[in-house]
This record gives sequence, C-alpha cells and structure tokens, in this order.
Amino acid sequence: MRKSKKTGRRSPLASVALILIGLVATGGAYALFSTTATASTTAADSQLLTEGSKLFQANCATCHGLNLEGTKQAPTLIGVGAASVQFQVSTGRMPAAASGPQEEEKTPQFTDQQALALALYVGSKAPGPGIPDKQYLGGTGNAAKGAELFRINCAMCHNVAGAGGALTEGKYAPSLSGVSALHAYEAMITGPQNMPVFNDANITPSQKADIITYLKYLDKNPSPGGLDLGNLGPVSEGLFLWIFGLGAIVGVTIWLTAKAN
Repeated sequence: MRKSKKTGRRSPLASVALILIGLVATGGAYALFSTTATASTTAADSQLLTEGSKLFQANCATCHGLNLEGTKQAPTLIGVGAASVQFQVSTGRMPAAASGPQEEEKTPQFTDQQALALALYVGSKAPGPGIPDKQYLGGTGNAAKGAELFRINCAMCHNVAGAGGALTEGKYAPSLSGVSALHAYEAMITGPQNMPVFNDANITPSQKADIITYLKYLDKNPSPGGLDLGNLGPVSEGLFLWIFGLGAIVGVTIWLTAKAN
C-alpha cells in the first residue's frame, strides 16, 4: 500500500474562514466602540437638554412663552436655531435689561455651559442655524480674501476697520474689535438685530473663516500710522486736521499778534 503524501497545502476554505473571522472581529469591535461612544454622547446631550429646559422655563419663558411661541414682550424662538441663542446669551444681550432700539453687549448672566444648554434646548425644538464647526474658527484662513469679502459685505455698516458705526433710529453696528471667532460666525449666520443673514449660499463657511481671519489680523496689527482716531476713516482724520491743525495755527497767529501789540 502506498502512503498518501502530504503536500503542505491547506484547504481553500481555510483562507475564506480566516478572512470571515477577521471581518467579524473587526466589525464587532467597531460596533462596540461606536455604540459606546454614541451612548455617551446621547447621555451628555440629554443632560444638556434637560438643563436647558429648566433654565429656559426659569429665565426666558416669561417673555418668549412656555413653548417658545413668543409674546407681546418678545418674539418667537421657534426656528431661530442654537447659534442665535448662544450668541445672544453668551454675549449678555439676553436676557434683556430693558427695551430699547438695540440690545447692547454686557456681562453674561449665564456660564458658557448654561448658554450651550439653552442653545441646544431651543435648537431641538425646530430646525435653524446650528453652532458652527470649530474648523472654521481657528483664524487660519486667507486674510486677504477675508478683507475683500469684508469690504464688500460688512464695511458699509461696521467700517472697513471693523470699528462700527451709527445706523438709523438710535441703532448702530457694534465694533468688531476683540469679538470672538465663534460670535462673529454666529452673527453672520443668524443676523442679530439689524444685521442681515449671510447663509452658506451667500458666503460659504470657508469664506466666513477668511473674514474671521481678517478680523483677527486687525486685532493683532494696530494702525501703522500712529493714532488711529477711532478707525473712522479719512473723513474723521481730515476733520481732525481742520479743527485742531488750523485751530492751532490761528491760535498761534493771534498770540503772536497780541504779543507784538
């Protein structure tokens, strides 16, 4: 009898089995990890929503309504989005101190965590502008492009140097000096008070990042010409020269004449 020779080759099914075992193990590990992460995120969001609901009922519902429907004292918040609420609350504009032509920035009454909780709660009630992605807030865009976009879309109210300016009926465009990237982005997508809304169809997220980069450039680079006179432009500088420059010349002339007499 002849003994069968061992060829050293394994069955083709063994390779298939090994591949299947590897795929099952990898898929199972990924599913376990993603399920855990999702559960953790959901729990955190649920906690923020609960906190936001309590804060809203205690501080905002009197004016904006128990169901965000609005009242005679304040508008509805349905559809304003989380970005709008976070901007208004974290800049201290809300809660409002008193009614007037425009709410001014003041010391916030809520912490950043509480402002986020309120924003997520209101944003969960209806679709609206969400809190912007951090990738657009780093100030790493193109400052030159941002300057061009700012001059076209923003300078007519905020001044080319972001110094702000007066509007009608006691309203004004605030100074943008020192404004955080988050608040600048949220203002563009929500249009607070007198500001128009610049959605992603008007100005793309990357273009908004360029504008923010330009504003950060202005913060880091003061006027190279010396005293900036409030960054109000050539009209104010010319007026300064006419009033103080010519005034000084006239004063010196009168003094010399009086002394000679």
